[in-house]
Amino acid sequence: MARWTGEWLPGTGTGGQTAPKWPGEAFGLPESGVGSVAGFGSRLLGLVVDLVVAGLITTLFVRYDLQDVAAMQTFNWWAGVVWAVITTVPVTFFGFTAGMAATGIRVARLDGGSMVGPWRAIVRMVLTIVIVPALVRNADGRSWLDRVTGTVVIRMR
Repeated sequence: MARWTGEWLPGTGTGGQTAPKWPGEAFGLPESGVGSVAGFGSRLLGLVVDLVVAGLITTLFVRYDLQDVAAMQTFNWWAGVVWAVITTVPVTFFGFTAGMAATGIRVARLDGGSMVGPWRAIVRMVLTIVIVPALVRNADGRSWLDRVTGTVVIRMR
């Protein structure tokens, strides 16, 4: 999968080459099926599932009261912490979160490494919090999260 594109930030454009026929073509990924670049919808659904799971886990340990603003702020803060943990740890070791597994996608390194690793997982999580980098995508269907960390989100099934 690894390929040098001759850009200042790998994956940010075509590097003077012609536009790819499908997302991931420049990296040798298939047009469809297993190993192809995951679409925006499955990535978004995976994120929503992870947020719901984080909220459910948080309800086991933190008081949830819609009438108490302070309690809700505390709950939301802890839900964010739980989301960060359930996002970073599994991606570091396995390449996917519970939400990604449910939607059939995972994070893969472009350099062919087997594990995403902690620094890539942490950077992806932090940039996801900012939101905008996750929405800006290039012709290969890769967001800023992917381009900064040298990864791509692919289909598992």
